[in-house]
Amino acid sequence: MRYNLLNFMKSFIIFEKNLVLKADGSLPDLADLEKIKSLNTFSDYFEEKNFGLRVLELKSADNIPEGFVLCYLRQYFARHSEEENFMAFRAKALVNWRKSTKYCGVCGGLFENHKTLTARQCPKCGNLVFPRINPCIIVKIMKGDKVLLAKSANPNQDFYALVAGYIEAGESAEHAVAREVLEETGLKVKNITYRGSQSWPFPEQLMLGFTAEYESGDINIQREELADAQWFDLKNCPVKLPGEGSIAYRLINGLI
Repeated sequence: MRYNLLNFMKSFIIFEKNLVLKADGSLPDLADLEKIKSLNTFSDYFEEKNFGLRVLELKSADNIPEGFVLCYLRQYFARHSEEENFMAFRAKALVNWRKSTKYCGVCGGLFENHKTLTARQCPKCGNLVFPRINPCIIVKIMKGDKVLLAKSANPNQDFYALVAGYIEAGESAEHAVAREVLEETGLKVKNITYRGSQSWPFPEQLMLGFTAEYESGDINIQREELADAQWFDLKNCPVKLPGEGSIAYRLINGLI
């Protein structure tokens, strides 16, 4: 099923992990897009009329006109509604997919855009490829009134968040929760409960959010994945937490 959430085309201009917005925070219109397109080098442009979406990906943002600003995507997500974020998520996810899906994995031919579908097709062998979505789990684990928070081993992440990971082939989401928690922290959990989901286009994830309760075990972190994991009292939490706009924020703060 296709959703046309808005009655007119929305323009998204993307540069790396940023959107180009008007100074008042609103999206550019078509005239703005054409002007910025003419002033900067770009790597992709496409439209999806069924979704009311047009997307320009800039290769450089050296000539952004006065009256426009770069807005980090995560900041945009925190300030807008679910329907508005759907369009931004889709724009960024499709930019990522189009960039990484150029050659056929069956015969090596150069993909072409399908005439009617959001897909790419090989003119040599007919292989049809749709945008890829990677399902992941993220889980808030409670032990009494304390929550398990973990810091990624990635040195670029300076905050504590929730245990998360990709769903493996053949797994249910609930099985993935139990496995990831055990692998990364050495803990067993129970009462795994689904709470909600969020598209997260960094690059193409679908985050499935859960809560669970501590069952047994001592924290023994997987060093390849985590730098630290501890039980924290959220009423007096001394560490930096995920910002608004993410499903991690909503789970930690009991919003879902």
